[in-house]
Amino acid sequence: MQKINFKKELFKDDGHFGRYGGCFAPELLQPILKNVEKTFIKFKKSEKLKNEFDELLKSYAGRKTPVYHAKNFSRKVGGAQIWIKREDLLHGGAHKTNNVLGQAILAREMGSKKLICETGAGQHGIAVSMVGALFGFEVRVFMGAKDVERQKVNVERMKLLGAQVVEIKSGSRSLKDAINEAMRYWVSHSHDTYYVFGTAAGPHPFPELVSYFQKVIGEEAREQILEETGKLPKEVLACVGGGSNAIGIFQGFLDDESVKLIGVEPAGDGVRHGETIGKGKFGCLHGSLSKVNCDEFGQINESHSISAGLDYPGVSPIHAYLDEIGRVEYKGILDEEAVSAFIEFSRLEGIIPALESSHTLAQVKKQAKNYKKDDVLLVNLSGRGDKDLHTVFQEINTKNYE
Repeated sequence: MQKINFKKELFKDDGHFGRYGGCFAPELLQPILKNVEKTFIKFKKSEKLKNEFDELLKSYAGRKTPVYHAKNFSRKVGGAQIWIKREDLLHGGAHKTNNVLGQAILAREMGSKKLICETGAGQHGIAVSMVGALFGFEVRVFMGAKDVERQKVNVERMKLLGAQVVEIKSGSRSLKDAINEAMRYWVSHSHDTYYVFGTAAGPHPFPELVSYFQKVIGEEAREQILEETGKLPKEVLACVGGGSNAIGIFQGFLDDESVKLIGVEPAGDGVRHGETIGKGKFGCLHGSLSKVNCDEFGQINESHSISAGLDYPGVSPIHAYLDEIGRVEYKGILDEEAVSAFIEFSRLEGIIPALESSHTLAQVKKQAKNYKKDDVLLVNLSGRGDKDLHTVFQEINTKNYE
């Protein structure tokens, strides 16, 4: 592993992470992206704006979220003690609220009147719809038709909050296509519209910006796990689609050489997959250079995951860089392994995890036995699984789960 001081070197405000990152957006978007960057820099220098953000995280979103010792699950999987960072308890049901509150402040400071966003599992769409109501923005959510079908409850929640949901029926009808349409819309409406990007990908400054607003997860988790256990965890694990929840918690531990960081990608159904880091190639998608699921000519391949939030053929350039220098190890988990972990964790702990996070719990099941009884593994439970019940019960009815 390449030795690096991450707190000093990873985020340099230039949008590059080794050979990854950058800004490859349409020419018409370049001025608005520069304005986003300028406003983000202003935010970081303003104690007033940062205090407003911190207060909203506390009073509106419900931070701090706790860490929880999953004792029953720990006993079942054997070996290490499993602790959970409870982002599922955040207002809205997932970590997405952290990032969206920060970007809503930026949008207001830029004078925008409307918010647009993409969403896969619907959690980002809900978060944007919530802050749209809070700040008085009109909201338009772009969502693939496949995801609209499998996340009906979240679609209804967005509409209740006043958002317009735009169903995308082109391409793979999933997250990639929702981003494509949101980008196209932004090009012609950037004069009064702000695009709230949902993950730590896309053109500069979004990877750094989203990571900045999500770092609260890792900062809290590091302090809490030391307070609860008196030591750092042996491993910190999080699921990776675009990668915002993972880079959020990883930032609390990047400079701790004793802590192994594990990102868990969707290995799909064994034929189709979404392992962008594990099986992808160097390429460009949605405005930045990263690892991409594509063919030898750079044409994007359709990704697959039972989890709508992980069904994306790209990944944050930050994760591509952390993989390349060896600081984070990335693993793949099959759909059926994630569903099994979803069921097992729900029955053992009385906590229904998102299918995204269930990939991470499945990985924990595989490796916990390799540790001693007093070793600690920390999992970021990025969201709750109410939204996934329809998908999971469909899967249960077609396959044999214990």
